[in-house]
Amino acid sequence: MSKNLINKYVWLVETLYKAKKITLKEINRKWTQTELSEGEEIPRRTFDNWKKAVEDMFGLVIMCDKRDGDRYYIENSEVLEDDGLQRWLLSTMSVNNTLLENKSLSDRILLESIPSGQDFLATVMEAMKKNRLLEITYKGYWSENEHTFPVAPYCVKLFRQRWYMVGNSVYEDKIRIYSLDRIQEAQLSEETFKYPKKFNPENYFKGCFGIIRDEDCTIETVKIKVSTNQANYLRSLPLHTSQEEVERNDNFSIFTLQVRPTFDFQQELLWNGDALEVLEPLWLRKEMASKVKQMWNHYKK
Repeated sequence: MSKNLINKYVWLVETLYKAKKITLKEINRKWTQTELSEGEEIPRRTFDNWKKAVEDMFGLVIMCDKRDGDRYYIENSEVLEDDGLQRWLLSTMSVNNTLLENKSLSDRILLESIPSGQDFLATVMEAMKKNRLLEITYKGYWSENEHTFPVAPYCVKLFRQRWYMVGNSVYEDKIRIYSLDRIQEAQLSEETFKYPKKFNPENYFKGCFGIIRDEDCTIETVKIKVSTNQANYLRSLPLHTSQEEVERNDNFSIFTLQVRPTFDFQQELLWNGDALEVLEPLWLRKEMASKVKQMWNHYKK
């Protein structure tokens, strides 16, 4: 299936989702204003084919309400809210469409450089789908040498524009997390593995801020005090899905989070500078104070 066709399906889903209900005439009015259309309307037969393709590809059912002026809508739009993967895929494809529609502005669109980890993403996915071991050559961030070994891939996770693979290191018989951009080579082995029924990716990362999962760092209630301006930022982009605002006034807000206060979470707290103060637990407050003191020691001279 061509990328151009997929872009058209994504455009249709996005248009229907935003409009809630819309007629084919209104759809065509919007469609002919895009570069994808090349000025041509969507014929009825083509539209019916797109509807079927959207259902097959995304599991979204497009219906027509005859009693409401033949207006089309997504019958099970909750899928876009409940299914994290579908929502992410459509969001990513939608951004891709927007960029394609505005290629004339390429010199005015600034993007971040993404590490090369996606080069091996397809290989990892294939191994997961077929339950095949992966033979990878890996060089960790803190290692001078690379090593080659078999891994049973359990799941993948995207964090801060880097892809990570969670897998069982066969020789160690231990679950580890590997950054895909540190993989030098990856090949499917003929040997298969049995995906453990008890392993659940969501539960595995429960309470984690990012990719660090420290068994010795349990999930705790973290209470933070945030300046008024920074609180606005945290409301629009929460630190964690468990974040709750428990107090708010003209000078500050207090949030609670149910997280593992691991190194990456502490670094994120520091990123907020003096606009954020850890109140609880006491050990984390002391740890943050210690880090701030060490930073001060670097600059005080």
